[in-house]
Amino acid sequence: MNLHQLRFVREAVRQNYNLTDAAKALFTSQPGVSKAIIELEEELGVDIFTRHGKRIRGLTEPGRLVLESVELIMQEIDSLKRIGKEYAAQDSGSFTIATTHTQARYTLPKVVQAFMVKFPKVRLSLLQGNPRQIAEMVQRDQADLAIATESIAGVDNLVTLPCYQWEHVVVVTPDHPLLKSKSVTLEEIAAFPVITYDSAFAGRSKIDHAFSLRGLKPDVLLEAIDADVIKTYVELGMGIGIIAGMAFDAERDRNLRAISVGHLFGMNVSRVAVKQGAYLRSYIYTFIELLAPTLNRKLIEQAMRGEHENYEL
Repeated sequence: MNLHQLRFVREAVRQNYNLTDAAKALFTSQPGVSKAIIELEEELGVDIFTRHGKRIRGLTEPGRLVLESVELIMQEIDSLKRIGKEYAAQDSGSFTIATTHTQARYTLPKVVQAFMVKFPKVRLSLLQGNPRQIAEMVQRDQADLAIATESIAGVDNLVTLPCYQWEHVVVVTPDHPLLKSKSVTLEEIAAFPVITYDSAFAGRSKIDHAFSLRGLKPDVLLEAIDADVIKTYVELGMGIGIIAGMAFDAERDRNLRAISVGHLFGMNVSRVAVKQGAYLRSYIYTFIELLAPTLNRKLIEQAMRGEHENYEL
């Protein structure tokens, strides 16, 4: 048994059981991958994959257990490599953050700027996607951590911790009648065309849930992943916008007005997620602390050991 065999098994699954693609991803030959997997199966005494002729089609029952062990072993190997790299150069290396557009555009700039002042030798990369996509990036070791509001809590093999709370605002033109309301209601909002986030982003599920509880179905004219797009169409007079409070800046958005609606849609919590059991370099802990001052290295490590599973703000 050797590490190459384990890598081949893992990559075969990642490439949807296509051994040719797995071989390309690992810069080796398809026959070599096939032979190594067969030798591993012979050594273990079980079939890892189901087959149709010479083609593999999926995992057997013992194969699923083998894959779980392979993932753990390869994760520990990656951790060993990272430990060596960190102690060889503790203030340099690579760091990849997976996040949504809202976080990347409105929350992270100041945090990234402060981080780069502290660690100018670190190569920082930002990957954007919806919450499901960025969670998968961390699961697949394509990113070191994920930051989002929706859908990353409770994802398998991820440890998530709350960073900060925020609420939605309604954005309107300066002459809009909603500005005369002392406390905007859902019924008043539903009387106008609504422009807001796509269902996967920025607390949209809470917006939908609030209307549903009141038996209301707002006229959602346009959905977007970008608050700037939402604000642009509101400025054109096409409707009212519902966006994250962090996305409104009175100085920058001079042609709009914001109305707080936290009393209607509740508070949202943005969270940071890392892979269970992953080795985090010291500067990643520093980044998390810059993002969420309520978190520190000790608390993060305790959470990764399962000692703070229900930690909330």
